[in-house]
Amino acid sequence: MTSDPSNLRGVLTVISGPSGVGKTTIVKAVKERLNVIFSVSATTRPKTDQETDGEDYHFLSDEAFESMIASDGFLEHACVFHKHSYGTPREPVEAALAEGKLVILEIDVQGGMQIRQSMPDALLIFIKPPSEEVLLTRLRGRGRDDEQAIQCRYAEARSEIENAESSRAYDAFVINDDLETAIEEICDIIRHRGNIG
Repeated sequence: MTSDPSNLRGVLTVISGPSGVGKTTIVKAVKERLNVIFSVSATTRPKTDQETDGEDYHFLSDEAFESMIASDGFLEHACVFHKHSYGTPREPVEAALAEGKLVILEIDVQGGMQIRQSMPDALLIFIKPPSEEVLLTRLRGRGRDDEQAIQCRYAEARSEIENAESSRAYDAFVINDDLETAIEEICDIIRHRGNIG
């Protein structure tokens, strides 16, 4: 049951977490249960054959991306691994929030800290693994990378967790020990902030 629509206000929710923590699975589940709008990021990296422009990402040229930065078209943006740029287009997010809708972003800690600066009312949630050992096991279990790449991702994940905890930008930390429990905990946090019954 939803509260009185006149009390509904848009909520921008940022969900961050290291590789292998399950955030994409969690975001998809939250999106279905709460009828939130998932903000599609923009990127300068090439599109793969499995991806759809405008659905997975907005695929932009370097020039188009730079033009959006110059016109303050992003809520947050970053260059990843000194290679490709990623950003959250401002206009669709602000339009949805103005209509009282729930908007969710899946971005890294660097982006989360930018959102905290530009939109102080945003709700920032960080998903943590039960332990570093479990995270390493999950990274290996994905079967996507060789051991060197896994160790690199593991080191990045540890750094990201430390940055999230020390930044004080995040409102809540949720441990993904049991997937269903983590999903419901995040849904409850968003319901409470969004005044959703």
